[in-house]
This record gives sequence, structure tokens and C-alpha cells, in this order.
Amino acid sequence: MRTSSLWKTVQLGVSSLLLHKLRSFLTTLGVLFGVASVVAMLAVGEGASEKAQQQLRELGSRNVILRSAKPKQDNVSEEETRVLSYGLKRTDFDRIHETYPGVVRTVPILIATQEVRLVDKLCRPKVLCTTPDFLAASGRMVGSGRFMNEQDEASNALVCVLGYDVARFLFPFESSIGKTIRIGENYFEVVGVMVPRGPLGETAADPSSEFGGEVYVPLGTGRSYFGEQQVTVRAGTMDIQEVQLHEIIVQAERDVDVPFVAAACRTMLDREHTEKDYTVIVPLELIMREQETQRIFNIVLGSIAGISLLVGGIGIMNVMLATVTERTREIGIRRALGARRRHIVVQFLVETTVLSGCGGILGVGLGLLIPWVIERTADLKTVVSPISAILAFGVSVLIGMIFGLYPAWRAAHMDPVDALRHE
Repeated sequence: MRTSSLWKTVQLGVSSLLLHKLRSFLTTLGVLFGVASVVAMLAVGEGASEKAQQQLRELGSRNVILRSAKPKQDNVSEEETRVLSYGLKRTDFDRIHETYPGVVRTVPILIATQEVRLVDKLCRPKVLCTTPDFLAASGRMVGSGRFMNEQDEASNALVCVLGYDVARFLFPFESSIGKTIRIGENYFEVVGVMVPRGPLGETAADPSSEFGGEVYVPLGTGRSYFGEQQVTVRAGTMDIQEVQLHEIIVQAERDVDVPFVAAACRTMLDREHTEKDYTVIVPLELIMREQETQRIFNIVLGSIAGISLLVGGIGIMNVMLATVTERTREIGIRRALGARRRHIVVQFLVETTVLSGCGGILGVGLGLLIPWVIERTADLKTVVSPISAILAFGVSVLIGMIFGLYPAWRAAHMDPVDALRHE
């Protein structure tokens, strides 16, 4: 078919659709909502997955995190003073630090819950007693000042680094560097402030109203001044929990070494601990599991949204079959004037393609608008993939062509004489 003839056929098909504007618009709605649902649902799913994976990456893809966990059953007496000792030991840290191959650094963490005061301001953040290697292992960054150094650790210096939320609460209008705050019963000099974990505009927990925020002190200082026991008094009973280390961060040299390091840690802890008073967290495994879950989730969402596109295609086919019946006499006249069957087929395929294409374009626009509205009203992260938008539009056009084939074939194979007699 020559280009001029094809162009005339396209013009004829578009003109036929414009004769019934309302019907043509309603026919495109099925495709429109199908494409919009594909783009929007995949954007929401991808956004949720990216946020979860970002949180896991913050733990470090080369890290293996060991944490103390309180046993389910407390083997303690019913006396007024009860002591429970559990969790990671300093000997666990020494074994990993001195003997494990493929490990570049190990970071011990002791967590103390202490009151932090500045004049009349009071908060109860987590006080993380750790070593200078924490910064490199965790991927955290210092926003101002500095982090603890080897000299602070060796001399058990009374210095601290504030988390962003704690610094903003205690010193809302001035720099905290060089100031002195009270942690527990002792005074510490603030030497640094951490970069916030989330975006600056993100709502953070108020350290004054709950256990929010973090403060970092040297490990030796924490052991000397806070100890390894946490005391809780309730109903005349004193519960004392003794934990030598709450967490150990083990950083492997390469990503491929992570599974072996994790397996070695699990084997050692199983052998040395009679109770299951620890957990092993491997962010790399969690990231891979999250990615696999997201792939399945996208397939499910895409299948559900694809059903909407299928329904839209059936709607186009139904309308085009009715159109063929209405235009039987027109088809007969065109055939009598010399139009070939392929001309009729192209004309009706053009109409179905235009219908599905317009629905696809409007659907992509609506699909981009919905995630934008969700982000601003529901405070959920969405990620619109250009591939999903292009794929949804391409599938909508393809569905229009596929479901338009039978009506076009039926119109092209009408007997011209019978078509001219049709009333």
C-alpha cells in the first residue's frame, strides 16, 4: 500500500472516530485506567522496595551484625533482686577480631540508657559506647566537629558525639561543638555532631518525649562510668540485666566473603552460647531477599493491572464489532468503488490503534499523576520507572491492534452485494 493511500486511510479512520466522540472517549477509558493502574501500582511498589533496601544498605552490605537478645525464659530467682546475664561476650569479640580471615574490622557496641541534661533540658537517648572504627563500619558521617579518635579511647576521655536529633533538641539555636552536657552523673564535652539518618525535612522523634536519638562515647569511658548493668525497679523488685556487649559489627573485606563470615559467626556463637541469647543479621542476605520479593510483587501487581488492560481491549473489540454492523452499507459502497480487503482491514485497525493509543497516552499521564499525589498526601515514597510507562503504553497499543483484528477481518470479508442490500 502506497504512503499516500495509507495516509488517506488513516485520515478516514480518525474521521470516523470523531463522528462519535463520546463513544470513542468511553471506549478508551478501559485502556486509560489499565495503563494508569500499571504505572501507579509499579511506582508505589518500587518506592516501598527502594526505601526498604536503602534502610538495609545503611547497615552496610559487607557487614555482619551480631546483637544480644534477651532469652525467652528468664532463669532467675523470685527474690527482690534478680540478676540476668545474657548476650554477647567480650570473648566473642576477641575471637572474631583476632582469628577470622576476610574481616577488615570489628566494632563492639555497648548501649547504655542514660539521662542527658543541659540545664533544664532533659532527654533519654541511647548512649552508644563504641570505638572509632564505628564510623567506617556503619557508613555514618559527621556533620560538624569530629568523631572519637584513638586517643579518646586510650585515655577514657569524657567526650561525646551527638546524634543530629539530640543536638537539635539541646542546642536549637547554636553550635554544640565545645559545649558541655551531663550524661548520667558525669559531664562530657561535645566534640562532634552526626549527619541525620533521613532527609532534613523528615519528621524525627522528639528526644524529650521518648527514647529517641543517639549519643556516642568511647567504649572504655562507657564501661568505666556507666558499667555493663542496667537496673529496672518495678513493684518492689529490682531487675538487673548484665550485658557485656549489645552489638558487634563485623565488616568483611569483600561482598563475596560475607556469607562465609556470617556462617563462621553463627557456628562460633552456637558453640559458645548455651542459650539463644543473640541474633545474627546479614544485610546483604536481606537485600537479596527484598529484591526477590520485589520482583514477585511487581509480577503480581503487573498481572492485576494487566487484567484491566485486557478488559479495555475486550471493550474496544465489542465497540468495533458494533461499529462494523452499523457501517455495513458503507463498507459495501467502498468495496463496490474498488477498495480492496486490505484497505478495509487497515481502516479498522487504524481506528482501534488510535483508540488504544489515546487511552495509553492519557493513562500514562494519569499514572504519573497518582504517585505524585500519593507522595504529597500519604507521605509514601514512589519511584516511577520510565520503562514501566513505556511498556504499559506499548502493551496498550498492542492490545488495541490484537483486539481489532477480528472486527477488521470480519468487515473486510463481507460480501459487497449483501453489504449494499443491508438496511
